[in-house]
Amino acid sequence: MTTHRIRVGIDVGGTFTDAVAVDATTLRLVGQVKVPTSHHHEDGVAHGIVEALDRLLHQIGRQPTDVAFLAHGTTQATNALLEGDVATVGLIGIGSGPSAVLTRRLASLGKLELTPGKRLPLRYAHVADPEDADAVRAAVKELKAVGAEALVASEPFGVDRPEGEREIAEAARATGLPTTAAHEITSLYGLRKRTRTAVVNAAILPRMLATADLVDSSITKAGVTAPLMVMRCDGGVMSLDEMRRRPLLTVLSGPAAGVAGALMQERVSEGVFLETGGTSTDISVVKRGKVAVRHATVLGRTSYLNALDVHTVGVGGGSMVRVAGGRITGVGPRSAHIAGLPYACFADPADLRDAKLTTVSPLPGDPAEYAVLDAAGGRYAITMTCAANALGQVPEGDFAHTGPETARAALIPLAAALGTDVATAAARLLDSGVDQVKSVVDHLVREYRLDTGDAVLVGGGGGAASVTPHLAARTGMTGRIARHNEVISPIGVALALVREQVERIVPGATQEQILAVRAEAEQAVVAQGAAADGVEVEVTVDPQTHTVRAVATGATELRAQDRAHRADAAERLRLAAASLRTDPSRVRVLADTAAHTVYGTQIRRRLRATRHPVRIVDADGVVRHHAADARVETTTVGGAPEVLARLVAETTSYGDGGVRAPAVRLLLGSRIADLSGVLDPQPLLALARSELRSRASDEPVVAVLEARA
Repeated sequence: MTTHRIRVGIDVGGTFTDAVAVDATTLRLVGQVKVPTSHHHEDGVAHGIVEALDRLLHQIGRQPTDVAFLAHGTTQATNALLEGDVATVGLIGIGSGPSAVLTRRLASLGKLELTPGKRLPLRYAHVADPEDADAVRAAVKELKAVGAEALVASEPFGVDRPEGEREIAEAARATGLPTTAAHEITSLYGLRKRTRTAVVNAAILPRMLATADLVDSSITKAGVTAPLMVMRCDGGVMSLDEMRRRPLLTVLSGPAAGVAGALMQERVSEGVFLETGGTSTDISVVKRGKVAVRHATVLGRTSYLNALDVHTVGVGGGSMVRVAGGRITGVGPRSAHIAGLPYACFADPADLRDAKLTTVSPLPGDPAEYAVLDAAGGRYAITMTCAANALGQVPEGDFAHTGPETARAALIPLAAALGTDVATAAARLLDSGVDQVKSVVDHLVREYRLDTGDAVLVGGGGGAASVTPHLAARTGMTGRIARHNEVISPIGVALALVREQVERIVPGATQEQILAVRAEAEQAVVAQGAAADGVEVEVTVDPQTHTVRAVATGATELRAQDRAHRADAAERLRLAAASLRTDPSRVRVLADTAAHTVYGTQIRRRLRATRHPVRIVDADGVVRHHAADARVETTTVGGAPEVLARLVAETTSYGDGGVRAPAVRLLLGSRIADLSGVLDPQPLLALARSELRSRASDEPVVAVLEARA
């Protein structure tokens, strides 16, 4: 069943702004448009966003009132930092005695380099007592007088005692200046890193606020009643009000949009997502259905900004081949786009007449090794896309597809220079480019301990076919190109869930403190529009750093997804057996819910205990969880507390490393509640009870437990 309600995702890129409409019920793509990004318009990128939305609605015959969800991703914050286009920040340090020494040292944050030769514009003022209203007013006045356009208040131990930062922030905001209190950005200890993160946030605050206000007013004027959401760098979306407070969360959100699309549309459980554009490939990891996230490096320093663990390689669909001495010396980093040349494979065959190979320097200082064709129709670049088309690796209908005959004709001069045939020349070209990507993928597979037998390579972006198929062949891993790969980023924006992460450093955290952090994260996503009944919260307690982390995600409305494909029992069994690497006859169903089936088998080992590997498969046939050895038990919500207490007691291990409760996952309704981040049995059981609250006592619950060594 389809409805007129749509979810709209808009991705603001450096060159183009892409918009897609996705049916709100079936989540199928129903329309897409591309407009030039309006950097130079008086309204900035906001103009392009509204133009893209208007064209999209006209194309599919829908009204603004049909928009159930609207979100956009933007590179504006990233570009502002890369280009050094930031506001002057006024930093007010707080403290007396030894604390004053610590905060006065923060003035050196003005040495942070934005671009070569350009440093972060920072002005510093000091307040000994934040309750001294006259001193606070004087400090704010001093900073405004020297050009501060946004302010930050920071105090040692402001995480535990935020009153001083709040006093100054309120006083500063009363003057009309955008202001950030350092504890509002992160609740983690580390005065310098926390302040640095807050200062960078403030540096982009005025520009992002102006854009947010323009987009908001324009969307409202257009008749859209759905609240506007903004893409975060960790793969979720946040409300516009939250973006106004923490614009730094949009930095590095470009790669996040693509992997969000892969997670939601492609249903990836374990693998590597490669988003390939014309010049580069962004590589990220998906493990157990979640994208890998780490503290990001901003302006060459680590920050408290949680972002995708993305690795960028300078190889894309438009990357040019380098040739010297009758051999290929490399591919990239220059692309046809940078050189200002068309791809040879997209030329009219007549224009390639009399083509001769020569080498050039695309930009001053580049080696004169980049191969180009000088032909009847002009000069053309020989690219990764040309080689992929010549080998027939670009499927028909793909954004980058062209006739193989033209692509092979484009590579004839290169093959002659290499002393080989066209197919070999094309393969060598792809080898040279893809091997650069492969080295990063190999590293990530090792680092995240991905099982190459189960993990898949998923390609997105307009240049996906130039990298992913050849990489799959080189690694032996399963590879595929995402549906609608050229607009995977705006699809990811349209399908993204509201996300919030709360972190606290709590030495010896009690179960009440852990539950409080969980509740704070849950309330934050509900406040931003997520439906309370569908919020999922994953809690992790790190005993080494004493960090309690809660990540909450939720949809802005409860969706009954009427998907075209549902895997039947036979297909789910086959997929589970393939993942377990055994014959289907040796696999049995251990538990079942409306949304998931738990499969298991046995591995008998001589002189060692029998192992019981388990796979959880959803209704779409996606393996949602891999367990090398697990216990599975079915109970009800009413009986779960007693059953879980028994199971946890039986599987908790004790040793020199302390107490280690099992990794627990609960299958509840359509969800998998992941409690594996908690090692202490009592907080673990308390979290389990919180997941069960407000559910009917006779509702079935499946518990999957993995003992830890």
